[in-house]
Amino acid sequence: MRESLLLETRVGTLILHQDGEACNIVDGQQRIITFSLLLKALGAEAIKFLELPLANNPFNIRNIPNNYRLLERRVNNIIDDRDRRELFDYIENNCELIVVITEDLFEAFQFFDSQNARGKKLYPHDLLKAYHLREMNDLDAIETEKVVKGWEDLDQKELSALFSDYLYRMKEWTKGNKAWELTEHNIHKFKGITRKDNFPYAMFCKGAFAYADSVNQSAMPFVSGIRNLKPFQLDTPIVAGKQFFDYAKHYFEILKDIQNNDKYEGYYINDNDIMKTLNLRTYKNGVGNRITRLLLDTSILLYIDRFCPERPTKTDLEMLYQFVMFAFVWAYSLRAQYYNVGWLAAQNFIMGNDVWNFEDIEAHQEKMLEVLLGG
Repeated sequence: MRESLLLETRVGTLILHQDGEACNIVDGQQRIITFSLLLKALGAEAIKFLELPLANNPFNIRNIPNNYRLLERRVNNIIDDRDRRELFDYIENNCELIVVITEDLFEAFQFFDSQNARGKKLYPHDLLKAYHLREMNDLDAIETEKVVKGWEDLDQKELSALFSDYLYRMKEWTKGNKAWELTEHNIHKFKGITRKDNFPYAMFCKGAFAYADSVNQSAMPFVSGIRNLKPFQLDTPIVAGKQFFDYAKHYFEILKDIQNNDKYEGYYINDNDIMKTLNLRTYKNGVGNRITRLLLDTSILLYIDRFCPERPTKTDLEMLYQFVMFAFVWAYSLRAQYYNVGWLAAQNFIMGNDVWNFEDIEAHQEKMLEVLLGG
């Protein structure tokens, strides 16, 4: 072990945005936390970094203590005290971290984007985050940090799935195209319209968003009793900048509502018998079940986007639940037709290359519901 610790090791780059006396981490937080936890496990008495507050989300609350316990177990497996001391000294004195500090937040994220483009592969939604932050140069640092915190407080794995599994595929499917994978090569679909775009279609989209935003922020909905206007639609262009982050959070929360089905939470899917049954383990295991459930959730998301207000009435919910029944029959008729359901069959099904007609669906509807609900 001692022979392996002779060379110095460069452990990456730490990008900081200096805001007065404080420095905010733009890139390198996982690296810093890991080394801090390792040094603590090796016996470091006080590490001020670990005393700083982190975003209060389930990801941090669960993973940081778990990672520390894992490192502590690994360190305890090092029997020789000399090996422990040498490892501690090596991390402190031989591990090099390049630190980049800038007072310009947008410059910091631009550097983050360029560094990661040459390093490990980022998730597409990470690249979109960097792009849209550069489009927010009209906001002050406080508002920008608020937007970034709101994004980072979302479960990043679920956020990645929202873009890759739902939003990207829906954009393609509603245009009649097959959709496979969201990558850095096709994320332009989410870059949207910038303030510099002045073609008629761009002016119309920006105008529609600006009108909805101004109405919702005024007293008009309260005074007149009208509903809030939705500033987004799934199959229309996105307005670049802060609006992109609002868009992501908007659909993140709707999808979470659809998939929750708690009778006391959310506004759309609450204690629905079909969804309750599909949430049983037997209907969640296997590739085919996951694909058909994704088709169902996607169709419900599209319906809510088109026809449900932000706070649905009883009539809205009755119509939604009727749609859920038909959407279930549509999605799970694919499962009924094929023993093994893969993405090729699903894509053909969605494109209408192998679909039952409406009379066939209606004829099988009662039988399928009886099987699903145990009748």
